[in-house]
Amino acid sequence: QVQLVESGGGLVQPGGSLRLSCAASGISFSVYVMGWYRQAPGKQRELVAVITSGSSTKYADSVKGRFTISRDNAKNTMYLQMNSLKPEDTAVYYCHAQSPNPYWGQGTQVTVSS
Repeated sequence: QVQLVESGGGLVQPGGSLRLSCAASGISFSVYVMGWYRQAPGKQRELVAVITSGSSTKYADSVKGRFTISRDNAKNTMYLQMNSLKPEDTAVYYCHAQSPNPYWGQGTQVTVSS
């Protein structure tokens, strides 16, 4: 059974930082392209960042220079370090195992507010 479990979300003030984690089980994590997506209320789910099995990365323009995606294949875990958070980063953040077969986590809420 495949499980992707996100953690690390919460309430943070503008300018603050959070680190999200995604713990994977039931997949060959090291070969997977992994990604973080987010969905704000009333908006479509959007790509935040992607990391390949070789740790190449790609970011949405809105988070470049502020967010860093990484992975630890020994721990079957992916991370998203989020710095200089803005209110517009408020959303539910989802872990996504993209390929070879797609899976989604349940999401973790990130709220940026003073």
